[in-house]
Amino acid sequence: MSGQFWKDLNDDLKDPDFARAYAAESVRIATIDALVRELDELRESAGLSKAQLARAIGSDPSVVRRMFSSASVNPTVGTLTEIAAALGMRVALVPMSAEDQEQITEPMRSAVA
Repeated sequence: MSGQFWKDLNDDLKDPDFARAYAAESVRIATIDALVRELDELRESAGLSKAQLARAIGSDPSVVRRMFSSASVNPTVGTLTEIAAALGMRVALVPMSAEDQEQITEPMRSAVA
């Protein structure tokens, strides 16, 4: 890593509170992005428009359109669960890899030690 940004980030990550917040935000963003991307692919595979999917979950089409179009989306677990169900899926928890646990779980837990 080079550049002042990366140097500053590495320095900031030495603070356990900052490392915890950074890890939590990083995993939150990555998880939401992955879920939304996969749900949109499933929607397309099912041949459903965003409006049709919105009607299937009893939601305003603008809610679904924004979720699949916006760069800064933060859907509720309820909305993700309903969309998944309408596409024949469930939202489930899966174990993290050892590498992810090292980069995410350990910094989050070290802040409470």
